[in-house]
Amino acid sequence: MTEKILPEKNLVVRHSKLELVEHWAIALSGLALLLTGIFELPVAKRYYIINIPGLGWSADFITSLYLHYAAALVFTAAALFHVAYHGLRGETGMLPQKGDFAASVTVIKSLFGFGEEPPMHKYLPEQRLAYAGMALTILMLMVSGLVKTYKNLYAPDMSHTVLLWATWIHNIGFILFFLAFLAHMAAIALKPNWPMVRGIFTGKVRLDYARHRHGLWLAEIESKEKTTDAESGPTPPEQPTGAEGDQVPTEQPAPRGGEGEETPPEP
Repeated sequence: MTEKILPEKNLVVRHSKLELVEHWAIALSGLALLLTGIFELPVAKRYYIINIPGLGWSADFITSLYLHYAAALVFTAAALFHVAYHGLRGETGMLPQKGDFAASVTVIKSLFGFGEEPPMHKYLPEQRLAYAGMALTILMLMVSGLVKTYKNLYAPDMSHTVLLWATWIHNIGFILFFLAFLAHMAAIALKPNWPMVRGIFTGKVRLDYARHRHGLWLAEIESKEKTTDAESGPTPPEQPTGAEGDQVPTEQPAPRGGEGEETPPEP
């Protein structure tokens, strides 16, 4: 079980190391896609981006395009791994649930001092809704990007209508992805969400924070840990050992006599 309570450290494991690698692979390659996608437009020289140390290549369309392809390869591989890995493990905590929209309104109002936030599971309702929106955006970018790449590499005479649709979908996906990135940064900037920043880098969050805000999640972990302990059974008592490490036999009661044996007379 990845999730684990560490009471002696006041921490709870929220994400495994593999999940952290997966998250940062998508995040960093996605950021690279945003930048290289912008650099493919004639903006680097116009807005003096080429004067920034290390970005002299940003006005070169071919260089930006190849870097865009490299980032897209990492991004696509990490996204597909995410779907396969969590799908095979049956992890559905990030999928939207009934009532998430209304619950999101309640949570957002509580952030500004209007009402109290109810106990939550591992993921907040607005996180689940954002996840669905991001998944749709990524799907748009991947499909349209593959069409445009296929045209560039193998089919220069592709139908103009197909290419036009792919370009529009890719551009809309780019805008949505950029807006999602800004929203993600804005959510982190809210003070009640600051304790979650630690989990992005270490995979762990403070136990007192999780118990206060994600009480339903903590209850699930504790229930699983109790079930695991019950299934493992009690630990057998250790046998006493002698000075040399030999096992000392346990004393047995003296025989009271049996067939063919004399029983000493009682006084």
